Amino acid sequence: MAIRTTAISSLADLSQALSQPEPCNLQLQTSVLSPYSITLPPGFVLSGRDQESCVLSFSNGDGVGLTADNRIENLTVLATPACRAIYTQAGMADMGRIALSGLSVTGQVSLIARSGTTKLKLDVDRLHVAACDCRRYSEQPQKYGVNVYQGALTVYNFNGDPDSAIHASLTNITVGSRGAPVIGSGVFVSGFGDHGGWVELDQLTTGAVYSNGMLPYGTADIITAGVFVVYGVRAKRVEHFGEIVTYGVNDMVLDTWGSVDSWLAHAPITSYGPSGIGFVNFGTVGDFVAEHEVVTHGLGARGFNQYDGTVRHIRFRSIETFGDGSIGVQVSKPVGTIVIEEGITTHGSVGNTLVKGVNMLLPAEAFSVKPGGVVDSLRVGADLVTHGANVTTFAVEGGKVNAIDIKGEVVAHGDGSDAVMVSKKGTAPMANVRAVAKSGRSFVVEQGG
Repeated sequence: MAIRTTAISSLADLSQALSQPEPCNLQLQTSVLSPYSITLPPGFVLSGRDQESCVLSFSNGDGVGLTADNRIENLTVLATPACRAIYTQAGMADMGRIALSGLSVTGQVSLIARSGTTKLKLDVDRLHVAACDCRRYSEQPQKYGVNVYQGALTVYNFNGDPDSAIHASLTNITVGSRGAPVIGSGVFVSGFGDHGGWVELDQLTTGAVYSNGMLPYGTADIITAGVFVVYGVRAKRVEHFGEIVTYGVNDMVLDTWGSVDSWLAHAPITSYGPSGIGFVNFGTVGDFVAEHEVVTHGLGARGFNQYDGTVRHIRFRSIETFGDGSIGVQVSKPVGTIVIEEGITTHGSVGNTLVKGVNMLLPAEAFSVKPGGVVDSLRVGADLVTHGANVTTFAVEGGKVNAIDIKGEVVAHGDGSDAVMVSKKGTAPMANVRAVAKSGRSFVVEQGG
């Protein structure tokens, strides 16, 4: 049912309109500055006549609070970056449908269902968060020895009731810009845990996302990500149409502890900070495809890690790492098919990296299968190459690879580096693998496996 539109040209207009007994569309005709936050009563809509000229600014504290069945559209909302520009308020059991569309925002967009809320339908489309610092918020997922900072866009079911659920569609999301990343995570979607407080995510699509957690080097118990699908999330489709870039310590680019049926990246995946992983999976992923390159530049910054859960099918165009301790691919749990179309190259030697909340030394291997790791099938369309000293290019250390097809060579350029080192019972026949070590051993088979 259509609601009445009320034109807003001043703060006085806005304050008076918010006190009306019946829901209405508060349509800004110009820019308005408020010295205090406002709350949209249930059913109210906040919009702009046009997004460019209609700016709602908040000079002190947070911005717009949402209650139930609210919409905000076609507007620019400005708070200080460390405050919430748009946020949900606690209290209602059924928050109805909240919709955000056509928004440019400074400050966090915080859509959190707390204790007492069991239903929320959430639709977000065409949202850009230009600047945000979300490090101070205390609601943080905890698992695997780490906490996770919230994101510029945060969707979080913080109600542990097994019957509580957020049903969400998040489309056309962009965060930060090149050289001006948001601080904390970029896009953050989380449930309460593994056993309740769900987020049923129909789709998440993004353009470019740029983030920096601003963590000090050596931090072992906090991480962030450009896009983080955390536990308690059951996602059907995640898709990226712009590059995802992270800049800081422990800044994963793509990370999940939840469940994703289909994950597709159409643009490059890049990290610049220490221990920034291109894609790290602790959850359950059906199909993952990276159509462009995955490149990491920091110390201990790996290309892909499978530490828990599983992935059915994963395909990369190419992976290249530049830091000491920066492994191309490391698998520690059973997975299905891994395809590397254009090969893996690492340039580092042995270095420090974060593993499950512990900093440790690892060599920059191109492909590594650890104890507990099983790869059903590995297909590589080009070469596996390492350039650092004292590393192994292809290493199966207690795990298994059931089928191998490497079209190119396995090459170790560094001093004292081996091309292939496998456990005796750890791999399928490798007679067709061409292994070359410039100063180490080309092919080593160890006992055990």
